Amino acid sequence: MIVLGLTGSIGMGKSTTARMFADEGVPVYDADRAVHELYRGRAVAAMEEAFPGVVVDGQVDRRLLGERVIGNETEMRRLEALIHPLVREEERAFLQRARDSLARCGVLDIPLLFETGRETAVDAVVVVTADAEIQRKRVLGRDGMTVERFEGILSKQMPDSAKRLRAHYLVDTGLGMEAARDRVRSILAATAFMTGKSPHA
Repeated sequence: MIVLGLTGSIGMGKSTTARMFADEGVPVYDADRAVHELYRGRAVAAMEEAFPGVVVDGQVDRRLLGERVIGNETEMRRLEALIHPLVREEERAFLQRARDSLARCGVLDIPLLFETGRETAVDAVVVVTADAEIQRKRVLGRDGMTVERFEGILSKQMPDSAKRLRAHYLVDTGLGMEAARDRVRSILAATAFMTGKSPHA
């Protein structure tokens, strides 16, 4: 099975691109969704112990957690040490399910793929990109987003220009959704006869 790592900075259209892969019948692992589920279940007790007050109504409040960790390197490292091993467990289970279903390709949608060194565990990396002004307009149009928060998130992410240089394939969502969908199909065609690593970490 070929495993593609899908990544891209905030506001680039990565989630939309992930849906395009899913529309083509490709199993997609959504690392953010896995974190959401962990924050509603397995990780709740550990998060409350590490960050008292961030659990509301039995689940982790991501806004409160963000206020605690964004811009605070020590707290961010503590969060990563707690959540990354659990996310990796979910990822391994996803890959096994995909293999068991005889999928020819699987996608790992991981926002911080490069930042966490996960690119070594996939066969090829797909970076979703767009012009900086398009990105900024998209992100600042989100409810509750501020310039300061946007800049804080960007500071934790590898610059788009660096990601583009390390990509095997690019999907530019600034060119429109149909162009992006065509690009997804061309990537799947290009990787159809690749030989994947086995097993993936």
